[in-house]
Amino acid sequence: MVAEKSARPLAVIDLDGVVADVRHRLRFVRGPKKNWDAFFDAAAEDPVLPEGRAVVDRLAGDHEIVYLTGRPERSREATEDWLARHGLPRGRVMMRREGDRRPARMVKPRLLSSLARGRTVAVVVDDDEAVCAAYEQDGWPVLRADWMPAGPELHDAQERSGRT
Repeated sequence: MVAEKSARPLAVIDLDGVVADVRHRLRFVRGPKKNWDAFFDAAAEDPVLPEGRAVVDRLAGDHEIVYLTGRPERSREATEDWLARHGLPRGRVMMRREGDRRPARMVKPRLLSSLARGRTVAVVVDDDEAVCAAYEQDGWPVLRADWMPAGPELHDAQERSGRT
């Protein structure tokens, strides 16, 4: 008998720096004047990180995939199109609500807690050390995505600017 999809454990995957290579768009958030609209618009051109794809593909075999990203809700259509265009496993996409500028380490664990009610979370994959620490503090199993070297711009976007 095949288990219902909802009975499968969850694999919760971040996008930026885990599956999506954002390095080409970090130029928009360097320096004092940041262009967040251009940063998110350029996400449509992100290459896929091979290591991230391998992790998601492996997990999709026996887990329900959920993409939990700090990207703003306004980028949903472009994000879902990007996932489909690159043939990544289907999954629910959870995003930061518009105007929410709290650090990712605060936003993402709350989103995960609401998602996980009554569900088993097998693994959470993220690249942000502060987010990973917050997940672990809450007792979630974490796989640190350390395959994309990122500069201070991405950390600033995630933790100081509350943007991704």
